[in-house]
Amino acid sequence: MPLEFLGGSPTASDRQVRPLSPAVRAGDFIYVSGQVPVNADGEIVVGGIEAQTRQVMENLKAALALGGATLDDVCKTTCWLHDARDFGAFNRVYMSYFKGEGRPARSTTEARLMVDAKVEIDCIAYKPKG
Repeated sequence: MPLEFLGGSPTASDRQVRPLSPAVRAGDFIYVSGQVPVNADGEIVVGGIEAQTRQVMENLKAALALGGATLDDVCKTTCWLHDARDFGAFNRVYMSYFKGEGRPARSTTEARLMVDAKVEIDCIAYKPKG
């Protein structure tokens, strides 16, 4: 099964190309690279964990769309928080994007993150082609 690299290599605020694809399709699965809270200009959004989580979720939606998928197709997420004390606020925003009983499997951990991000999330979606 050939891989389909979706979206090209992104650039950040320093205009340097990043060595990754926003998403990759492998058969019926779409693997989305870890998304950080950057806006369209590549700048980290300000406003704390809630604002950053909303931006990350919007970035996930955009990356999923490259493969024709939505958050409803996500079967697994991995979440990294810079500070575990942000878990409650993070979780409230996260849950607002995954409504209903069919929420994806998830792992969440605390880790030092790149740049000034308070949160990073990657995901795997199942979306058959055609």
